[in-house]
Amino acid sequence: MTVSRLIARPMLASIFVVGAATALKNSSGTAAKADPVTSRLVPLAKKAGIPLPEDPETLVKINAAVQIGAGLALATGRAPRISAAVLVASLIPTTAAGHRFWEIEDPAQRTQQRLHFFKNLSVVGGLIIAAGDTDGKPGVAWRARHGVRDARREAKRLAHDARREAKLARARIG
Repeated sequence: MTVSRLIARPMLASIFVVGAATALKNSSGTAAKADPVTSRLVPLAKKAGIPLPEDPETLVKINAAVQIGAGLALATGRAPRISAAVLVASLIPTTAAGHRFWEIEDPAQRTQQRLHFFKNLSVVGGLIIAAGDTDGKPGVAWRARHGVRDARREAKRLAHDARREAKLARARIG
């Protein structure tokens, strides 16, 4: 692991661990903010066959637990790509619930919430990069392209060898 990954992953993960711990401590207050989003997402999830509790406070606690687990996994470099993707999936509804700046009348609070909204959007961008980071190893697309190229090369070699063997066999018979 490079030094930048060693430093950057815990830094990126820290906001989730701290934020989720805060959400757990104040789950009832966080649930009140989450209700407009959870009341829309839960029916959609249930239609898709995903069993979710309907209680916003329970959902906040589940989300916090997911963020702490995935944050710690990212920070320690255990399954960093998966944990980054999980954090993206968790941060999107969290941002939609917690930073609804378009609904706030007070200009100072509106500005503050807009900054938090776009900060979270920036973190999503960083997490998307982390989710695609292969630690310098070839990714799936590269492996697929090279696998196809190698298979073609091997097929050509086998076909060439088969033609040569057939020609030698004909020479022996004839």
